Amino acid sequence: MFRIGWFSSGRGAGSRSLLSTMQDNIEKGNINAKIAFVFCNREPGQSDETDKFHELVRYYKLPVICFSSRLYKPELRHYDIKHWRIEYDRELMSRIKEYPCDLSVLAGYMLVVGSEMCYKYKMINLHPATPWGPTGTWKEVIWELIEQDVSETGVMMHLVTPDLDKGPPVTYCTFSIRGQHFDNYWSEIKGVPIAKVKAQQGENNNLFQTIRKHGLVREHPLIVATVKAFSEKNVRIENNKILGKDDKPISSYDLTSTIDSLINEQELPKSG
Repeated sequence: MFRIGWFSSGRGAGSRSLLSTMQDNIEKGNINAKIAFVFCNREPGQSDETDKFHELVRYYKLPVICFSSRLYKPELRHYDIKHWRIEYDRELMSRIKEYPCDLSVLAGYMLVVGSEMCYKYKMINLHPATPWGPTGTWKEVIWELIEQDVSETGVMMHLVTPDLDKGPPVTYCTFSIRGQHFDNYWSEIKGVPIAKVKAQQGENNNLFQTIRKHGLVREHPLIVATVKAFSEKNVRIENNKILGKDDKPISSYDLTSTIDSLINEQELPKSG
């Protein structure tokens, strides 16, 4: 059975929802896999939200490894974050070595992964854009999409490498940001400098909000579909290369049709 390592900081409802989505799909038989362990860099008692996350892990009876990044050598972290990251990751790896896994998923894991861990484990993370789309945070991505007046965006899972957020894309899906959900909002800002939109409306802008919502509704399905694709050997990672079902290198695995079939049209926000 395909084994997943699940990494999370357990900071809020999003972390819990991601874990529930994956575990529920496993229990329903939609994915022939199991979560081999859950690693959390926050320990019980650090916050109410983290406690809720650990309670959920216990509910699913999953092996859990806690190792507080906040409490680990805080002086070193303050003065030499690179050295601290190496030491923290080495201690982390020593704690999870008894739980072998085929793929590690960063699901709301808020720490930067150091190079040693990147090379030792096959780790994937979510990025709210297409493989050819903008880089940066989800906020930066959306503003660039608007500024560049693009017609399509998406969500992808990429390989975690020492080059932060720039690992090769593994899977992705796309969606249009034109048409019935979007056109009214594009019209509202037509001819308005992006700096003015940011200053006057910021993230409350209708187009910004709608792009974000359409991306969010695809994130959980993409993570599930990606793990399913790995478990069925439709895609795999070898030597930092993405391989398809025939073991030939591919640029990335397009899951757009799969994700579209999983999304209920009624869940999508409508334009005004």
